[in-house]
Amino acid sequence: MIPDRARFIRANTSVMTPPLVPEVMLHLAHEAVPLWQKTEEELGQMGLPPPFWAFAWAGGQALARHVLDNPPLVRGRRVIDLASGSGLVGIAAMKAGAASLLAADIDQFSLEAIRLNGALNGVMLEVTGDDLLCAPAPDCGVILVGDLFYEKDLAARVLSWLAQAEEQGIVALIGDPGRSYLPRNKLEKLGEYRVEVTRDLEDAEIKLTSVWRLSRYC
Repeated sequence: MIPDRARFIRANTSVMTPPLVPEVMLHLAHEAVPLWQKTEEELGQMGLPPPFWAFAWAGGQALARHVLDNPPLVRGRRVIDLASGSGLVGIAAMKAGAASLLAADIDQFSLEAIRLNGALNGVMLEVTGDDLLCAPAPDCGVILVGDLFYEKDLAARVLSWLAQAEEQGIVALIGDPGRSYLPRNKLEKLGEYRVEVTRDLEDAEIKLTSVWRLSRYC
């Protein structure tokens, strides 16, 4: 049976605003583990990845804040929000004046959450479940990446893909709270933020989180 993902999301989240980005409303969960278990029950599967779509992660919050505070970065441009999760960063980009936004995520629950959250905020988002890392970046001006350097192999794929995108003339912006596989030596820091997060997800209640641009010379 195909689950009613919109119903599930509404039933297991509350509409809240992330601490660093009060301009954006999202369907967010209060606790990670219970929702994770409910998602596995809903799909009848075990060992599923965490419900990334149900939380405003530190990297995404910092990147969304940076975009809202610096609208010329995205204004009038076609933007991609890679591994969009809740859609937070993409929604911020649209509020900052992006011409269009492609929110990409391979999690089907995330795709539904992005649609719901876009509607909450009155913005139009194009959504795709394709793994964009499998081909050169689609035509766009900016790629936004919130908190995606937490796993070694994934980080290597993302860096290679973004480097190719930069060669195409696409600006790549990254929000990251100090994950282990962030390639700092290949990045230029644009800003730094103190982001309030939950102990259910992180090792601290405040994460010092930076926004970076991928160097064209990496």
